[in-house]
Amino acid sequence: MSKFPSANAFPQLRPYQTQAVDNVIAHFRGSDDPAVVVLPTGSGKSLVIAELARRARGRVLVLAHVRELVEQNHAKYLAYGREADIFSAGLGRKESGRQVVFGSVQSVVNGLEDFATGEFTLLVIDECHRLSISKEALARGAGKAEDDRQRSASTYEKVIARLREARPNLKVLGLTATPYRLGEGFLYHRHYHGMVKGPEDAFFRDCVFEQPLRVMVRQGYLAEPRRIDGAMAFYDFSQLVPQRNGQFAERDLNGVVQGNRATPQIIHDVIERARDRQGVMVFAATVAHAEEVLGLLPSEESALVTGATPGPERERLIAAFKARKLKYLVNVAVLTTGFDAPHVDVIAILRPTESVGLYQQIVGRGLRLSPGKTDCLILDYAGNPWELYAPEIAQARPDGESEPVQVECPECGFANTFWGKRDGDFVIEHHGRRCQGLVLSTRAALHRAQPRAKDERSNPAGEPDVGAASGAGEGKGAASGAGEGKGAASGALESRHQCTFRFRFKVCEQCGGENDIAARACGHCGERLVDPDDKLRDALKLRHAKVLRVSGMQLEATTNGRGVPRLKVTYHDEDGETLNEWFGLETPAQQHVFDRVFLRQHLRAPGSGWRPGSAEEAAAEAGRLRAPDFVIGRKSGRHWRVEEKLFDYVGRYRKADAAGAEV
Repeated sequence: MSKFPSANAFPQLRPYQTQAVDNVIAHFRGSDDPAVVVLPTGSGKSLVIAELARRARGRVLVLAHVRELVEQNHAKYLAYGREADIFSAGLGRKESGRQVVFGSVQSVVNGLEDFATGEFTLLVIDECHRLSISKEALARGAGKAEDDRQRSASTYEKVIARLREARPNLKVLGLTATPYRLGEGFLYHRHYHGMVKGPEDAFFRDCVFEQPLRVMVRQGYLAEPRRIDGAMAFYDFSQLVPQRNGQFAERDLNGVVQGNRATPQIIHDVIERARDRQGVMVFAATVAHAEEVLGLLPSEESALVTGATPGPERERLIAAFKARKLKYLVNVAVLTTGFDAPHVDVIAILRPTESVGLYQQIVGRGLRLSPGKTDCLILDYAGNPWELYAPEIAQARPDGESEPVQVECPECGFANTFWGKRDGDFVIEHHGRRCQGLVLSTRAALHRAQPRAKDERSNPAGEPDVGAASGAGEGKGAASGAGEGKGAASGALESRHQCTFRFRFKVCEQCGGENDIAARACGHCGERLVDPDDKLRDALKLRHAKVLRVSGMQLEATTNGRGVPRLKVTYHDEDGETLNEWFGLETPAQQHVFDRVFLRQHLRAPGSGWRPGSAEEAAAEAGRLRAPDFVIGRKSGRHWRVEEKLFDYVGRYRKADAAGAEV
């Protein structure tokens, strides 16, 4: 009998896995840009990797950061009846001769000479959220591995640089369940649904496929997470301040959990809730905390794994847990990725999670399907704030009351999601800066109108060419394999640009161009933007200038000295000083001026489309408006004129102690 399984025995991909593979192939047909596929924990990333490796024409290197993932990905590929090498010191194998190689990144970076022949056309990085690198940094690092910058580069950066040195058009694909990094936001620039998510200099250019967790649960591919927050007994980590790396210091964590009277109550609650459950994973804050927790659990059913646990002992304990000889497995930051025990149906979180990515990785340990399992209890005793299904916006949450709100761009119509506040269906405030929509350029629109015969002729059988030796020129912009109308990522995406509309902005005094509120140079003319601190310092020196540290703003419908209806805006400071602005709203021209001069800066929800038709309406709806942090006035004859208003101020001058009621 043949040692290879029959065609019917090959793994059958789920529809979303097939779509992910097709989208990757379509993207790499038209572009050499690094891409990302986002699939929740437990969704079968290994099968997607195996299918891509099977369909690739050139050689493929699949990297992971732990040997468990190397083994798992390798096993899925073998299920296709194919052979592949393993390059991992931890697994005792360093083979690199076959078409497909599964390696641990640390072993590969220490043996780069085995991968420098230029034969590798596709590099796949599992758990790619661990990769921190910009496209500019890698471009600078394309030189020899022995230069100074390379010696200090990340392991992934060194591997990519060496492979690209041998083959400049190397295709790089990342897979992850959490496409963002702590303190950095999204790790890719564009999303195939037509939006900008991460920075312009992100190494990964495009997310070419994403399967939402909520959809996976609804379709029955993952167990439903049922979150229960600890009400009676919990830890208060709210006063802890993260270190510069975004993580909490162990001594600070121990200050909260060591000897805490809540711990026995918490463990008692875990045991009671898990009485009829199959497997329990406990995530402790520190090693000392974990040891205390272990002492409160049933000794014959429990074990502890930390970073210091010897390899053989760790494997023995994990095997016993997977075999259900142990019910409780306590760990400290070592089983968040690369750990697969489908029977786990209780996740007890006894530590703060610094990022939504870490929170999702922890919860994901309990979402795989298993016989007799219907859901997974998520017991949170640390007050973690993350929302599991819609957890991530690029900017940090500004305050505890903010929630994701949808804001339509008035220029391109894209439905942005920003942090904000709502009153029913009405968005009263948001913190968005720039529209995240992608706008199709004229060149791409013309290309889309061209017949697709050339692409069809170049690949008449529809044979996939992911990782093919050819460059990105052939079939440029084609989306075949994924289907137009499904958001398939393609070379045409490169011809799209981010919408230029800014909800909040800083105006260049030289050209009048609108820039990001944190910009230091004008993106239109290149002139240096005047620093707000310089403006305040210079104004304070002037005899005929007045600087108000604004503590409140008042709108009043009144008349001017000639009896003409006007809107009077009064700014107050802490010492009782005031400055006024006057606006007419009686004609369309006056309303247009009010919109451009006042509303675009003062709206708490800019871009909402609100346009008051009278001074009375503006005064009545003053709750829609925000006050500036500082107002600078100049003496003009006998009166003071508002010359400058500073919003979103961050600098060395103190803002008002309290904003006061903005009426």
